[in-house]
Amino acid sequence: MGEYWAGKWGAPRSWWDEHSAGAIVFPASLDGGSHLIFSPSFPFLAAQCLLLLACVLVLAAPGHSRHIQTLNIFKKSPSNTSASALKKTSWPRDCSEIPTGSPSDVYIIQPTGLHPIMVYCEMNVAGGGWTVIQRNRQGTEITWAESWNTYKYGFGNVRSEYWLGTEYIHQISRQKVYQVRFVIWDASNTMKFADYSLFSLEDESHGYRLTLGTYSGTAEDAMDSDNPRNVHNSMKFSTKDRDQDTYRGNCASRSGGGWWYSACYSVQLNMKGGITWGSLCNGNCKASAILIKPAPYH
Repeated sequence: MGEYWAGKWGAPRSWWDEHSAGAIVFPASLDGGSHLIFSPSFPFLAAQCLLLLACVLVLAAPGHSRHIQTLNIFKKSPSNTSASALKKTSWPRDCSEIPTGSPSDVYIIQPTGLHPIMVYCEMNVAGGGWTVIQRNRQGTEITWAESWNTYKYGFGNVRSEYWLGTEYIHQISRQKVYQVRFVIWDASNTMKFADYSLFSLEDESHGYRLTLGTYSGTAEDAMDSDNPRNVHNSMKFSTKDRDQDTYRGNCASRSGGGWWYSACYSVQLNMKGGITWGSLCNGNCKASAILIKPAPYH
């Protein structure tokens, strides 16, 4: 299935062109709706029915009714698919379970113990299989100054800028041992990345506390620091209405977006017009993305 993407030259391409430095290639929906791609290994008839159910569940969740785009769905029920066949159909638990060779696009996944959710799967970069949990750009229309409950269940457009949802990120990260890649387009529009060998979020009762592993990459290690004012590793998530940082004030209100603040930050990707990654780009980063997938050694 072909798709046109908002790349450097407007040519057909995936969201991410690994070989095109300086290109911000967020996908652009052609008709204002979202379209799901299913691998040939997914039973199509069962998918029609479950897709409708999944979208109802996702859009009914708190925080989705105002933010997540409505899907264009054919509501015709499969006529020759039995109930037992539907029960046997299962979605991948994350994007690493999407078949190799599948295109980068929007898919339905179902983390263990959770209802099906929509995510963008990056299948072309660094081995593929990445679940994209965040994307932002300098000219975003999203304010990012959302409440705890809205951050919990996610907002935005999975084909452009969005936050998947802290609860969903937690549920995904508890299934396996995950790694993370933070991708930054700096002020000169050059793509850099920061990999951490471990990524996990504790549950809501523990403030969605972030844990990161060892750093490697081409961007600086801005998420971890010996300076307690700038560290993000081991920090709880804060929003304008739930202050869990170590600052005497409220970093989320001051900065305009939810994040794993200390007092206050060296990295802030969830904000409008001021994306920051350490000294690489202080408030003038062009774009960001956060991708997770199972660590290779587990």
